[in-house]
Amino acid sequence: MADGRRLSRRGFLAASGAGLAAAVVGTTVAGSAGMGEPDPDAVRLGDFWLFGRYEDGCADADFDEEDLSPVQLPHCVTPLSWTGWQPSSWQDRWIYRKHFTVSPAMASERVRARFDGVMTNAAVYLNGTLVASHNGGYLPFEVELPQVTAGDNILAVVVDGRWQLDVPPNLPRMDGPSVIDFYQPAGIYRPATIGTVPRTRLTDVFACPADVLSPARSLRLTCELDTTTAIAEPLQVTASVSQAGRELAQGAATVGPMPVGTKTVTFEVGGLGAVRLWDVEDPALCDVTVSVRSGPRRLDQRVVRVGFREARFTADGFFLNGRRLKLFGLNRHQWYPFAGGAMPDRVQRRDAEILRRELNCTMVRCSHYPQSTAFLDTCDELGLLVWEEIPGWGRVGDAAWQQQNLRDVSAMVVRDRNHPSIVVWGTRVNEATGTTEMYLKTGKLAKQLDPSRPTSGALASTTGARLALPPGTDEQVLAYNDYTARRGAPFQLKAPRPGVPYLVTESIGTLAGARAYRRTDPNATRQQQAELHAKAHDLAAADDRYSGLLAWCAFDYPSGWQRSMGGSKFAGVSDIFRIPKPAAAFYASQGDPRVRAVVETGFAWDFGAGFPAPGATIWSNCDRLEVFLADRHVGTARSRRAEFPHLRYPPFAVDLPPARAELRVDGYVGDRLVVTRRYSGDRAHDVLSCVPDDTELRSDGADATRVVVSVIDRYGTLRASASGKVSLTLTGPGELVGDTTLDLAATGGAAAVWLRPFAGPPGTLTLTARHDSLGVATSTVTARAPGATPTSATRP
Repeated sequence: MADGRRLSRRGFLAASGAGLAAAVVGTTVAGSAGMGEPDPDAVRLGDFWLFGRYEDGCADADFDEEDLSPVQLPHCVTPLSWTGWQPSSWQDRWIYRKHFTVSPAMASERVRARFDGVMTNAAVYLNGTLVASHNGGYLPFEVELPQVTAGDNILAVVVDGRWQLDVPPNLPRMDGPSVIDFYQPAGIYRPATIGTVPRTRLTDVFACPADVLSPARSLRLTCELDTTTAIAEPLQVTASVSQAGRELAQGAATVGPMPVGTKTVTFEVGGLGAVRLWDVEDPALCDVTVSVRSGPRRLDQRVVRVGFREARFTADGFFLNGRRLKLFGLNRHQWYPFAGGAMPDRVQRRDAEILRRELNCTMVRCSHYPQSTAFLDTCDELGLLVWEEIPGWGRVGDAAWQQQNLRDVSAMVVRDRNHPSIVVWGTRVNEATGTTEMYLKTGKLAKQLDPSRPTSGALASTTGARLALPPGTDEQVLAYNDYTARRGAPFQLKAPRPGVPYLVTESIGTLAGARAYRRTDPNATRQQQAELHAKAHDLAAADDRYSGLLAWCAFDYPSGWQRSMGGSKFAGVSDIFRIPKPAAAFYASQGDPRVRAVVETGFAWDFGAGFPAPGATIWSNCDRLEVFLADRHVGTARSRRAEFPHLRYPPFAVDLPPARAELRVDGYVGDRLVVTRRYSGDRAHDVLSCVPDDTELRSDGADATRVVVSVIDRYGTLRASASGKVSLTLTGPGELVGDTTLDLAATGGAAAVWLRPFAGPPGTLTLTARHDSLGVATSTVTARAPGATPTSATRP
């Protein structure tokens, strides 16, 4: 498709094949268990919504839909590019309409819809009647649908994407979207589901490990029951804990007769001494299956996933399961090119994989709002610790804003408190001084809902003497956005505050060094970013009182604060396409060479401007690097251990003559050659590359994968100085999420688009990339029916 973000009704059906035509008639509602969390038995409302600008009457049952366009969820209301976003394009009201079919048997059941995230405010209508409204774009909400009828029903969602002064993180000023650092494009940008729920059901299960480091470790369960029918007989609530498919222990509680309404049930499951602990190196998870029975009849069942681990922030550092762990990480924004936040689960999961597997992070900060549950699930699975915080940026608003802030604290903690990866709640608005009274409320609320985790909030570097925690607050971790080192000054960190747990939650960004770090910038600028990140982590590692450091930031993102640079912040160690810059090489080099041996030059081997000066940096986790030109040995790289004494793997320096020859670097661990990297200085052999992250996807309308389009040398190294335009053409039953023409001179030799299959029959998507001088490259992705057996090449 020329533009897969906005399709005509006819084009959508034609591209998707006959199988999608059934979706026009409606989705059939399935039975499901409780919907306090996304439920695998509920129907995902991803395929074929009708979408358009708001107009009077658009939520009515008999509204004429002829001018609406079919779209798939997750969805952004406006086409976006990779930079230069215009808030005026989403600052409006919008309508989404979904037809769904209910069988006569289910019409008498309890039907609910769940929305994981709607930016920013939503009003939900069923068959023309308003049934619910919700404010805020980062947390889920559920909607009871009591007026469903047998046959066709219409779910209409009016999305208000306008600047709302009383909705965090928006500020109580009239400057609009550009007053905060990150843009927030409107839409139903996270998954939505619909299904029946039992009359008596489990609305929430909190499974909290206790006495984790003791042989008597146990699991404390807090279960919320909800019933629309009075229960006269006792109910039995049971829990089974299993790990790696083996049941470890069981527990139960009896609930007396229950009137209409809700009830909290608490009990403990012991006998868990054999459970394997969750750790960053061994993220062992457990399934907790909780059931509610009336006699032999099961009324409801939920499965939650937990991990047994002890995470402690102390004045002497951070300890995981009793062992000191220096936290090493980055901040992450959830925004993507072309789609805003509206990327499917697989794409969200990929960010966690990049952070943990490629950048070796042990922690990520979800700045500055709760992020996708798919992202958090992957953090659980990979052993990536998480700081999660409430929506907010720079200021506490008025009374209405503060009430919404408290609702956000409650919704965030309840949604995510079973994730073992989350080790701290950010209940203070990022970089806001605010009021002590407000922070007392948010910290107390979080501790009531989850006594097992500390609370905190990132303080701005401008707070200076106000670094002390307010007396009486429930914050247990002092977190500081450390921009002490400004441009032109030697890099430094503020000393930890004695006697309290201390974590650096931001550093570097665009306030130290250059204002932007782009692949199109000179070698020296890109290298400066890598050196600053290395120095920041080296300084944090030098003093045990630092729990660690989470630098700013993982990925570039659109920002109203950088309108002079096209409306983007180029502070990421990877760009907005998630393609690494030289700064990412530092993070890649901090992993165990037995897992992945790394050699990455901190410079471009292309003999252009900024050709490496004497002492050019090579990032590596090897013990020794031997350097060759045209396969002739020219020297051994020098370790920079003296400059970075506390890094696990310091970088190397090398002096290279200006010879247009092939560069080769051999990396040794001990006396064993473990990696060889080659770099070509001959552009005649450069080629166009077009590589997908995944070769198989689901044809359910809610899957996607990235395709990186780049110019590489004969050995596969990115040629950042490449130029020219690449035209893209997609064939097959899917959409291209991205620009159909990529300007490599603007993006630094590489960019990416995403392929998203339509909901419908399986098929093959082929992306063809054409460059004027480098020719053609293609990538092929197979869309399979949901539930089909994947091949080994498919990443989950």
